[in-house]
Amino acid sequence: MLRSLVFRWSFFLIGLVILALGATLSIKAQVLGIAPWDVLHVGLFYQLGLTIGTWAIIVGALIIAGTAMVLKQWPKIGAILNMLLVGVFIDIFNWLLPNPETMTGAIFLLLLGVVVMGYGVGIYVSANLGAGPRDTVMMIVHEKTGWKISTVRRGIELIVLAGGWFLGGPVGIGTVVIALFTGTIVNVSLPQSTILLNKLIERNSKAVHAS
Repeated sequence: MLRSLVFRWSFFLIGLVILALGATLSIKAQVLGIAPWDVLHVGLFYQLGLTIGTWAIIVGALIIAGTAMVLKQWPKIGAILNMLLVGVFIDIFNWLLPNPETMTGAIFLLLLGVVVMGYGVGIYVSANLGAGPRDTVMMIVHEKTGWKISTVRRGIELIVLAGGWFLGGPVGIGTVVIALFTGTIVNVSLPQSTILLNKLIERNSKAVHAS
């Protein structure tokens, strides 16, 4: 049981770091537009100051409070850690990574960011330790309606995008690319990550019993 938890927490934390990296890559390519949630975070940053990561944390906290009331249960520790760590890592990566100097560089960062974000979500959600605030909403709607994760994610992000655009967040062709394809990548990365995690746990369990 302990080793199983170690594997799950490792997937969870690694996935969060990868998710934050992907989000930051897309933010760095903002001349093309950024992810819908980050349009909101950047719009709030433009209007009210603080940092992009701080607004990611604040928005996440509000969503956690709302979903807790809807579900009538306390949020999982994983959801709270997601809220805090993704915002912190976004600020760290935003400080570490250089801005692209050419349009080709921006396009590369955007496309890389979409793939990295999609796999980050799949990896950390597969640990089943509590989805982050935004992905909790996605999973609730998915479970209640039976709609595909990609469809649910796109719908939520379009609504968020409208609010971020109203606040002055950068919207462009990149925003459309992220909104359309991140959910598709999650549809692939989540089952892949779940299978890999279960295989690692099973293999470790067999090795322990054999010894």
